[in-house]
Order: sequence, then structure tokens, then C-alpha cells
Amino acid sequence: MNNIILNFLVKNFLKTIFIVVLIFYCFGLILTLFEEIEFFKNTDINFLTPLLLTNLQVPSIIIQILPFIIFISSMWFMARIRNNKDLLTLKIFGYSNFKIFFILAFTSFVLGWLILFIVNPITSTFSIYYEKSKSQFSKDIDHLITFNKNGLWIKETVDSKQRIISAKKPNNFNLIDVTIFHLDVDSNLIEKIYSKKVDIKNNLWKLNETSIFRPVNGILVEEKFNNFEIKSKYNYEKINNLYKNFNTMSFFNITTNYNGLIEKGYSKSFLDQNLHSMLSLPFFLFIMTAIASIFSLSTLKKTENFKLIIVGLITSVSTFYINDLSLALGKIERIPLIISIWVPIVFLSLFAFIGILQINEK
Repeated sequence: MNNIILNFLVKNFLKTIFIVVLIFYCFGLILTLFEEIEFFKNTDINFLTPLLLTNLQVPSIIIQILPFIIFISSMWFMARIRNNKDLLTLKIFGYSNFKIFFILAFTSFVLGWLILFIVNPITSTFSIYYEKSKSQFSKDIDHLITFNKNGLWIKETVDSKQRIISAKKPNNFNLIDVTIFHLDVDSNLIEKIYSKKVDIKNNLWKLNETSIFRPVNGILVEEKFNNFEIKSKYNYEKINNLYKNFNTMSFFNITTNYNGLIEKGYSKSFLDQNLHSMLSLPFFLFIMTAIASIFSLSTLKKTENFKLIIVGLITSVSTFYINDLSLALGKIERIPLIISIWVPIVFLSLFAFIGILQINEK
């Protein structure tokens, strides 16, 4: 009988999670599809391309909001078994509120690890393919920035001319070995600029040891400058933020190739933030299930359903705020970055521990 009840709880809980994920996936598909259509509106492609790219992007979004999906799923499942009297039946067979909570929370915990080791590598591969596929349409886009094994590539339109920039990745507000091509509307070369080092701290780039090549009668004539300046829509902060794409980094890749990623140019703080954010996921899922249990199992009255919805919305917003605030404090170095990731987990754990003790007495 215990195995039957256990299978009933786990199977139906996972089924509820699947339904909620499917609902969020549909919403994400619709919202992201509009963005992709806007991106490709000036290109000659069919509808299948933005639809495909949208389907590659949405799974990563689902993982990012998974704690709140688990929270909603847990509240929905427990409210349902409470309303249809299954909760009373479970208690007759000796299942306390604490035992029910622990089974569901442990299921969420295990699900979190499965996502890290199985689903996350797949979604990160999707994100990488998404970026590569989208970069293929750069010729039709006015402004684009991308990274590959050859370094940094930027395309932008400035003063009715196209600018293509290639360089090594940003390093201490500088780009190294920079080549800049200025092309006219017909893609004819106006000038080629080479600089050993470019200060990109601001939008006014400062070029050092610069050579400018301009075509004269079919021959490139070189002119040298010790200092030269150009204006760009990009600066160090904007480029660096674009470089930090968490979705392309898998948990398996970080844990097995940590030192190799640092050698490739990824900052240690970026990798640590990504690693600990992933490590905290199973614990976050466990706690969100615990909080949902506190709200859902505290009463057997069906009339409390509306109250549960309001409380659930407030809790989701509050958790988002606490998590973002803590991470922001870590990024500005008010508190250590790793601690800022785990502080919300610890705070919510204390709240959940007290609440679980109270509902177990009911």
C-alpha cells in the first residue's frame, strides 16, 4: 500500500509539473516569437526560421524560471488533493503533512539534479546553435556583435556607412589587434583601420598606434597616427555583458573544464556565479516546494483557494526581488558574489523550516 501511495504522489506531482511547464512553454513561445519576427522583419526568410530559433531559446528560459514553475505546480497539486479529499485519505493511511511535503520536495530536489546533468547540456547546446544560426543573418542586420574562436566581431551602421570590427576579446577596457573596415552602401571599401590597442571604456574609442589604409587609384595608401578616435554604439560594459551568456554554459562543461574556460578568457567571477547558480537549483526547488506546502496544507477549506492564489503571486514576486537584490549586491561587491547566490536559499530555508513544523502539527 505504501508503494501504491508513493507512486500516486510522485506520478501525479510530475504530471502536474509537466502541465505547468507546457503552459509556460506556450507563453514563452508566443512572447519570444514576436521578438524573433521583429529581428527578421527586414530579411527575406520564411516563418519557419524565427519559429525554429524560438523553440531553441524557450527551453533555457524555462530552466531560468523553473523554481517558480515548481512553486506553482506544488501549490496546484496540493490544493487539488486537498479539495478532492485525497489529502484526508492519505492521512487515514498514516501520511502526515510532513511526510507528504518531504516526498514532493525530495522529488523536486532529484528533478533539479536530473535537469543539471541531462537537460541543461541539451539546452546549452540549443543556445549555442541559436547564436550561431542568428549570426548567419548579420548581413541583413544593422547592429550585431558575436564571439567565436577567431575573437570578437562587431557590425554596426554609423553615419550611413557600415562598420565591421574584428579583434581579440575585451581585456581591461581594451581590445587588442583591432581591424576596422568602413564600407559604403554598396559594400565598397572606404578605409581599413588597424590598431594594436583600442580603449573602449566609453563610446568614444581611443586607438593607439593606428594605421589607416584608404584606396587611391586602386592602391591602398597607408597613413599612420599615434592617437586616433572613433565613435561607436558599443563600449566595454555593453560588449562584456553580451559576452556573458549564461545559457550557452552547461553545468557539465563548467565542472569538467573550469580551468580550460578560464584560459579561453572567461572571468573567474563569471564562471563561479554560473556554477553556484546551477548548484543552488536543486535546493531552490526543494525550498519552493516546502513553501508551497506551508500555504497549501495549512488548511482543508476549499474557500481558501483564492487566498492561496494571492499569496502565491506575492511570494513569487517577493522571491524574485530577494534573489535579484542579493545578486545585485554581489555584483557590486557589497557582499561576496558566491554568498549573494546562497543568501536567498538560506533565508527561505529558515522560513520553510519554521512553517513545516507548524503544518505538521495540523
